[in-house]
Amino acid sequence: MTTPPPGSIGIDELLKEARSHLTRITPEEAYNELRQTGEPVLVDIRPAAQRAGEGSIDGALIVERNVLEWRFDPRCSARLPIANRYDLRVVVFCQEGYTSSLAARALQQLGLYRATDVVGGFRAWREAGLSEKI
Repeated sequence: MTTPPPGSIGIDELLKEARSHLTRITPEEAYNELRQTGEPVLVDIRPAAQRAGEGSIDGALIVERNVLEWRFDPRCSARLPIANRYDLRVVVFCQEGYTSSLAARALQQLGLYRATDVVGGFRAWREAGLSEKI
């Protein structure tokens, strides 16, 4: 079967829908928010191979994408201790800012209404010349 099933949507539409619910922030905005308030939890959802090959941000919480919802759902017994409230500010990043949009939207659907992602991901953070320590 080469015709999409009725009711299905492509990845471009799925991404557009997810982003329509997010107030995405630039790397500079994320960095400044961290420096000024210390409040957001910066979450790196990239696989270990990408982190090893591209680098990482010291101080970012590493939670790979495949377990993100379980670690941040305040209802879940497998949640991280920090994920104990729905108003937690979570800023997700991936390599280029695509997967992170889907992930941030999933966190919003769990009730973490302040979740968002970084436009351009880790690469944009690095290209902006931001410190790799937070």
